[in-house]
Amino acid sequence: MQIDNIQIGNRPLLLAPMEDVTDSPFRQICRRMGADVVYTEFISSEAIIRDSDIASHKMHFEEMERPFGIQIFGGREEAMDGAAKVAEFNNPDLVDINFGCPVYKIVKKGAGAGCLKDMDMMERMAGTVVDAVSNLPVTVKTRLGWDDSTIRIQEVALMLQRVGVKTLTVHARTRCQKYKGEARWEWLKKLKNTPGLEIPVIGNGDVTTPQDAKRMFDETGVDGVMVGRGAIGNPWFFRQTRHYLETGELLPDPSIDDRLKTCAEQLRLSVKHHGERYGVIIMKKHYGQYLKGIRNGKKLRATIMDEKEMAPILELLLNFREEELYAVA
Repeated sequence: MQIDNIQIGNRPLLLAPMEDVTDSPFRQICRRMGADVVYTEFISSEAIIRDSDIASHKMHFEEMERPFGIQIFGGREEAMDGAAKVAEFNNPDLVDINFGCPVYKIVKKGAGAGCLKDMDMMERMAGTVVDAVSNLPVTVKTRLGWDDSTIRIQEVALMLQRVGVKTLTVHARTRCQKYKGEARWEWLKKLKNTPGLEIPVIGNGDVTTPQDAKRMFDETGVDGVMVGRGAIGNPWFFRQTRHYLETGELLPDPSIDDRLKTCAEQLRLSVKHHGERYGVIIMKKHYGQYLKGIRNGKKLRATIMDEKEMAPILELLLNFREEELYAVA
């Protein structure tokens, strides 16, 4: 599969942009574990054009993260134009537009999935970003529609292709579904069979195991699979899934020692990237999944959550001995 001139291999696996999750430390680990493309958290176009320190920090990345995309969102064309130019200046491999976030405070401003209620606005917004970014491919992540009565994803895809978008990722739920109910993969298959659609389609939604990823490829014909929540605290997902796609064999789960060491590595990277205070805080989103299924893991997590500095957390993680305190439950 190619995104414009970026070759990302056969049946690629991509890490979904997730707020307060896909920062540079986590992206680095997922790339090392086999993710083919990674993205920033979504970044407000308004914050970017105001030169917000937070927005600038979110756009920072390490070279080993490539192929790497900056994802932006907004409800004003002027802001999206400016934000796209700033994003390009930061030299990612692609710029992605978020037309799918279902959060009320985002959609009420006409941003994220709010654009699904106004296809003319979506077309103008996408065209504005394509025109603003001269040297990078522009991609889009969206949903099937606002609700069941407004599913026009095939029409949306052709429109986005027409204005110059190079790849489309679709979370196979409507905005009204948010993250509830089953993702409707049948629409991904319909999308891939749309006459005249030539840009790659990446599927997203309800892929939490290697078997899920293979089934999405096989049942829908998508060009790539994007993984979100299934990768949190489980960056091995990409390595295991690649092996399963290529051999049909499931790799064993990582050992408890590997899980704790990787968690500790991410904590170190987090503190290096964010500074100690925030680096420790943001890691709290990851401990639950890293420690899931470990006997006494909940007790360890509760102790870690009370710590405010890196050193005692590392001590707890790296000295939590399997033979003494825990085993897989």
